[in-house]
Amino acid sequence: MAIEDNESCGSRVVDSATTSGRHQRKKLEVYNEVLRRLKESNNVEALEPGFDDELWAHFNRLPTRYAIDVNVERAEDVLTHKRLLHLAHVPANRPAFDVRLVQVASVPDGNLRDSFHSSFAKKEVSRSVHPPPAFGSSPNLEALACEAIKSEVQDEDTAAPCANFSRPMHEITFSTDDKPKLLSQLTSLLAELGLNIQEAHAFSTVDGYSLDVFVVDGWPYEEVVRLRTALEREILRNEKSWPSPSQSFIKQEQDLIKREFDHLTIPFDGIDVWEIDHQLLKFEYKIASGSYGDLYKGTYCSQDVAIKILKSERLNTELQTEFAQEVYIMRKVRHKNVVQFIGACTRPPNLCIVTEYMSGGSVYDYLHKRKGSFKLPTLLKVAIDVAKGMNYLHQNNIIHRDLKAANLLMDENEVIKVADFGVARVKAQTGVMTAETGTYRWMAPEVIEHKPYDHKADVFSFGVVLWELLTGKLPYEYLTPLQAAIGVVQKGLRPTIPKHTPPRLAELLETCWQQDPTSRPDFSEIVDILQQIAKEVGDERADRCKEKSAGGFFSALRRGHH
Repeated sequence: MAIEDNESCGSRVVDSATTSGRHQRKKLEVYNEVLRRLKESNNVEALEPGFDDELWAHFNRLPTRYAIDVNVERAEDVLTHKRLLHLAHVPANRPAFDVRLVQVASVPDGNLRDSFHSSFAKKEVSRSVHPPPAFGSSPNLEALACEAIKSEVQDEDTAAPCANFSRPMHEITFSTDDKPKLLSQLTSLLAELGLNIQEAHAFSTVDGYSLDVFVVDGWPYEEVVRLRTALEREILRNEKSWPSPSQSFIKQEQDLIKREFDHLTIPFDGIDVWEIDHQLLKFEYKIASGSYGDLYKGTYCSQDVAIKILKSERLNTELQTEFAQEVYIMRKVRHKNVVQFIGACTRPPNLCIVTEYMSGGSVYDYLHKRKGSFKLPTLLKVAIDVAKGMNYLHQNNIIHRDLKAANLLMDENEVIKVADFGVARVKAQTGVMTAETGTYRWMAPEVIEHKPYDHKADVFSFGVVLWELLTGKLPYEYLTPLQAAIGVVQKGLRPTIPKHTPPRLAELLETCWQQDPTSRPDFSEIVDILQQIAKEVGDERADRCKEKSAGGFFSALRRGHH
């Protein structure tokens, strides 16, 4: 992409013939507008030599949607984000954070997709005491804020024109080094202070840092000093756990792996031989790719296999721990509804796991990319396969923790098998996972909140998978994953069950995603319920076929009589 400086105004322009797309053009437009506003306001930093390039580098570090979402009328907020990311480079500063008061205006109806760019919202903001949030407000979360306003006024006549209200909140922006479960840690920190998240935006930079922006209510004072002090105190209280991997990872590492020279040793009880010579693997083509590894179709001793290989440049202690955990689990698993483990290479840098090749691809791809659908009898068969595989895992004290349609694979005989036990976070190229949010759409509320959880977390995820099979849709498709997670935890949000769903199946869905984990069924119960529903559906079809056959028989008799 050709970028050049326009000397007359200091902005960057792009040759439309070589642009990488509409989003890239949008990023350039936002960059130019932010730069113009900062220079016209005589911002000291913006007038320094080299600032144009620094600002452009800032936008390029972050995903394109950062530029699309940021409120250009608050150009100074971009400088705050830039400053926090710079501070986060120094370990002693992590997490770097900023707190300020903002005014959130509600929307008059659901047709305003972007309230802070509507003429109404601009008028509303102009009357506000405090500036708007850096990223405006999404319609879904504005609606939640509107409900909160109504409940506060407790007067239906007054509450009806919700658009006439705006409410002060606090915007808290964090920056630190990106790592697994960071968002869970941040949301847990805010919850400890009694804050309710009403808006959230999370971004990961290309060089491994995070920028997470939360609009919260629940703090009783319209000032920031006490809130900033409370945040500092809470961060200090959790200082030991903040920069390092979670204690569970450390314990897993101590229990499951030890490093001896250049060899990664996996616990082995002598029952089977699973170490594979990397030279015997033949790679054919890449199936999927992710930040931490790639998935290939290949062969091993003339057998078709799937090869999940970790990227050597991303190897660290935590990733090796997860690798060891998956090998440790998979080499003991033998069930027709769980993808079969064949072997592993455990000598860095060629760490990889080899499993049977599933030619049918994932259930997610079938539903969302190939636009397939399941008729009820087939849907029940798929659900029973998954439930049987999960029941086997749970009976062997294995919690999957990432159950979703993308991790359910089909073989050539249309048997469904549970796959991917969380080693390398390899993602099929389906858009399901993002660097900053993981698989929130399928996640149980106790996992989102970073609370202790057990095998019932998988049951909640199974309920969401069952809903996917029924609808063929992405769960909470109009929300970002993080917004969905906030709704699940704070508002009891669940996918809407289709009206045509058989009553017993609808009842099973609602039971699976109960907020209280102890109220959810075990997979042994789920298998029995699904098999009973399948039998009833089969009996109904058989009765209809008999009626049709009988009708044809009597029609023939009548014709013969005449």
